[in-house]
Amino acid sequence: MTKILITGTAGFIGYHLANALLRQGHDVHGFDGMTDYYDVSLKQERHRMLGAHDRFFRTEAMLEDMEALASAANTFKPDVIVHLAAQAGVRYSLENPRAYIDSNIVGTFNVMEIARQHGVAHLLMASTSSDYGANQVMPYAETHKSDHQLTIYAATKKANEVMAHSYAHLWNLPTTMFRFFTVYGPWGRPDMAYFKFTQNIRDGVPIGIFNHGDMFRDFTYVDDLVRAIALLIETPPVRPPSAAQVAVGDSLSPVAPHRVVNIGNSDKVRLLDFVEAIEDALGQKAIRNYMDIQPGDVQATWANADLLKSLTGYAPQTDVKEGVQQFVDWYLSYYGK
Repeated sequence: MTKILITGTAGFIGYHLANALLRQGHDVHGFDGMTDYYDVSLKQERHRMLGAHDRFFRTEAMLEDMEALASAANTFKPDVIVHLAAQAGVRYSLENPRAYIDSNIVGTFNVMEIARQHGVAHLLMASTSSDYGANQVMPYAETHKSDHQLTIYAATKKANEVMAHSYAHLWNLPTTMFRFFTVYGPWGRPDMAYFKFTQNIRDGVPIGIFNHGDMFRDFTYVDDLVRAIALLIETPPVRPPSAAQVAVGDSLSPVAPHRVVNIGNSDKVRLLDFVEAIEDALGQKAIRNYMDIQPGDVQATWANADLLKSLTGYAPQTDVKEGVQQFVDWYLSYYGK
């Protein structure tokens, strides 16, 4: 049994991860700010369900509140920290960039400080495929350059990776950064495109398809993502004796116990095929409104997940049609449609 502090447990991914780890018998302390970026009642329901586990403890406060975060950690005394909480959303970062600085920079610094103070065995933090930015070489590998972020959201996540490397080096703090690729599934975020597509198709409202449908994403089903994170928890990086002993293709730092890992399906799916999967699951056709690409969007993402497979023996594999059906079934049940 491990004591695991997870930030963002009222969020989409945090809820699923906490639920999985609780079922494995771990103690979990969830920390979440319950912000109103999207429907708070959805977050409250996730926390309510986690509360059914007697090994789940929670603090509802902002990450920027160091006193609250320190109090939770001092009481719980975590062995591992998984930092998922963040201000999410590529497009929203164009409207409210300060929210990303407050949550993703200041909040993440506070989490790293707590990890250092408690000497946790492993700090794991969420990053994003958006880090690859203007990189056109695909599938994206962790060893590729990622120096040209296109939004403040991506920039804050890249900053988190750099900040974490310095802490790993200075304090010998084992740290894994995972880059997510378009995660979807039940209890998802209402601001995500697939959620809006499902809602609008069901209601007979047109859906906006950007770049006239010439978009590709590496869609990752949430259960696959959670399994990968759970396995990575048990695989902390170790500071290598020398740069020469870092394996080819491994993102392990030559000077710190710090590693970046892609978690993706390793399958580039056309956006229109994803829309058709939603149509098939609903039994209803979309009214399509083709639009130009939005500022900050990239035309494609595609993960090379070889490092994840090498480290854990596992790679995400849920077929898009199967994953979409699971999401649509949940959506219709939850919203009573």
